[in-house]
Amino acid sequence: MTALLRALLALLLLAAPGLSAHGQPLRIVSEAWAPYVYEERGQLRGLDYEATAIVLQRLGIDAEWQLMPWKRCLAALQQGQADAILDVFQTAERQAGMLFPAEPLSEVEFVLFHARARPHPFRRLADLHGLKVGVSAGYWYANRAFRESTAFTREPAPDHAANFGKLLRNRVDLVINDHRAGHYLLSRMNLSEAIGHSPRVVSRDRLYLGLRRDAELEKLAVRFAEALRRFKGEPAYTALLERYASPSTTHATPAPEAEQPTL
Repeated sequence: MTALLRALLALLLLAAPGLSAHGQPLRIVSEAWAPYVYEERGQLRGLDYEATAIVLQRLGIDAEWQLMPWKRCLAALQQGQADAILDVFQTAERQAGMLFPAEPLSEVEFVLFHARARPHPFRRLADLHGLKVGVSAGYWYANRAFRESTAFTREPAPDHAANFGKLLRNRVDLVINDHRAGHYLLSRMNLSEAIGHSPRVVSRDRLYLGLRRDAELEKLAVRFAEALRRFKGEPAYTALLERYASPSTTHATPAPEAEQPTL
């Protein structure tokens, strides 16, 4: 075989749509968190899911997707049962066993939601004294002051919808969630009139496609970041952002204590 034929064959293999970093589909897990990733009528949808699917398709990578609770997602990657986690936050601890492409999928900001009938104004952590705050099971919030404060009680829920249900039933005083995700879910639950949020941001961070540490996946992380960055500059990505825009037109503002959040 000539050098030219070998080069052509290599190009064809790289372009093959069924080829992944392992010669098999990339196994991706995530927790449902609309509008970033969720299931509707048996089909996966969402801003970050669709952006990732488009980028992987352009790279010739097949993917298998599975939604599960967040703790199971982390365990699946650690135990080698998954190759990637969609929408994970980068931490120093996770870098030991996880690869993070240089380009994030989305940026999020965590705020405190309240029942409109029982507002709890929030400007600083001292305002939470004696309250019960609904948090998401398995999530870790990087605002250290919020995470370690003993002024209020944290109560986990199995999912985001359950947290809002507990808020309406007065089982918690507040719920912490991403601004866009929280309002998107409230709109789908027809609860936008019953639940609002404090404008102060508790914390901010970026969501990534976290990959299991592996030599081939390290190469994929570089290619994925480059392709995602190009896609973000296209009209198709702008259309995705508009489709999954938060129904709320009230934007959150930073709090003095705000730090970077981490799931």
